[in-house]
Amino acid sequence: MSVETATTESDTVRKILTATGDTWAVVGLSSNQARAAYGVAAVLQRFGKRIVPVHPKAETVHGEQGYASLADIPFPVDVVDVFVNSEHAGRVADEAAAIGAKAVWFQLGVIDEAAYDRTREAGLDMVMDRCPAIEIPRLS
Repeated sequence: MSVETATTESDTVRKILTATGDTWAVVGLSSNQARAAYGVAAVLQRFGKRIVPVHPKAETVHGEQGYASLADIPFPVDVVDVFVNSEHAGRVADEAAAIGAKAVWFQLGVIDEAAYDRTREAGLDMVMDRCPAIEIPRLS
């Protein structure tokens, strides 16, 4: 990765975390406290983000109503944080664009280069293979 690419990615991380908006749909978030999504969502809340659980069970998590899909959320979403396997992540990124999200964040280990390219071409900011719970404390 070139220095220019790293700087651009860091700028995108900062933009998503500070300027894109505070409503984060967390795809794959359930009430299972052993899952990474549960802890990451708690960190996002501590930093002032509204989390929206998206999981087939549509459970309430961290006091927030859950929804079975992105399309079921009845209000605008700023960022879609993706905790699904890489083979399913592209579909989620496409759904994020379809609902008018401003950014998509693929968690650590979630990699789909074609989805990254499609999402950027659709005009959304995109971060792949990083964790907002690691990045957000670095901003202060």
